[in-house]
Amino acid sequence: MALTDSLTNGDSNRRPVSHTLNRFQKCDTGKLLKTNGTQSQKFRQTDKNHEKSNSDPPIGSLDNERDRPDGEALSLPSFVAGSGTLDRLVDTARDYARAAASDNTLKAYAKDWAHFARWCRMKGASPLPPSPEMIGLYLADLASGTDPSPALSVSTIERRLSGLAWNYAQSGFTLGRRNRHIASVLAGIKRRHARPPVQKAAILAEDILAMVATLPYDLRGLRDRAILLLGYAGGLRRSEIVSLDAGKDDTPDSGGWVEIMEKGALLTLNAKTGWREVEIGRGSSEQSCPVHALEQWLHFAKIDFGPIFVGTSRDGKRALETRLNDKHVARLVKRTVLDAGIRAALPKKERLALFSGHSLRAGLASSAEVDERYVQKHLGHVSAEMTRRYQRRRDRFRVNLTKAAGL
Repeated sequence: MALTDSLTNGDSNRRPVSHTLNRFQKCDTGKLLKTNGTQSQKFRQTDKNHEKSNSDPPIGSLDNERDRPDGEALSLPSFVAGSGTLDRLVDTARDYARAAASDNTLKAYAKDWAHFARWCRMKGASPLPPSPEMIGLYLADLASGTDPSPALSVSTIERRLSGLAWNYAQSGFTLGRRNRHIASVLAGIKRRHARPPVQKAAILAEDILAMVATLPYDLRGLRDRAILLLGYAGGLRRSEIVSLDAGKDDTPDSGGWVEIMEKGALLTLNAKTGWREVEIGRGSSEQSCPVHALEQWLHFAKIDFGPIFVGTSRDGKRALETRLNDKHVARLVKRTVLDAGIRAALPKKERLALFSGHSLRAGLASSAEVDERYVQKHLGHVSAEMTRRYQRRRDRFRVNLTKAAGL
């Protein structure tokens, strides 16, 4: 839901943004007299033949209607509106602005705004203009939980706040997150409710082999085998897996492409941290080789260009053109974990909660016994500290300082 969709009844409460223009009027004496709020400026000279009136605002005027309630943050000033070339550039700039965030992020922001707007209606308030006091109450409500809504985690509340700030910015408003009504409430929520982040379990090498062994050798099985092995060997996010193309086709929803070479596959990814290359070498056997699994899928699915991981027909005998959703990766991981009997001692519900699509990425970082610099580069981590988080989990109790101290 777009920000403006929920504001049709809230325009009357909107705080107007001043567009008062400062005008300067030149008189015979050569002095500049400052006037406010005029819609024209006259240049008077001693020679009346040179007297003229200019009713158009100067270029650079603040009257660009960027704070209109239609939510369009990019628009033309009124005195140049109607120019075909500039109108097209506005549309182009607007498209680029939308591309600044991923589709998943934009969907999350839209849901954040929809939830807040609905909450405001239930409380008899308006979401516009932004009120730090009202948002502080909203955060408190999220943290405390009210029937039937459960209390949200601190990370989810912070994400909601970021979504509101983004939505307000699209309509020209600024949400001051440092305002005491917001900052103090959020600090109190963190102090009282903060918990260590819940980390998904890493899938180890023996786990991934057991998981792919549960898959059949039909078309869907070939596809899912390639997804698991490629995601694990590449340390890929689930969104990166499904966004891959077979070649540099530059499809609208592409996140990169794959080039298959003699020694392996080279993935070029447009990731969160920018473009990066991921090298995936061939495995020690065909059963465990991610490149061989990818080649098999591409061959039997007859995919030469466009999205690599796509859906199949109902009978499972033909590959379609529709790109898979990243949720397929998470469902695939959970299903094969259960089928392979991984952590079988735990209840089914706990096993499902313990593993997700991120388990593939965490598995490579935890299993690879190489210098952390190579792991950091492979995963695209900006900070080495992020890589060490995975390795610390791997190295727990490897060194027993208690015994080393003589106890």
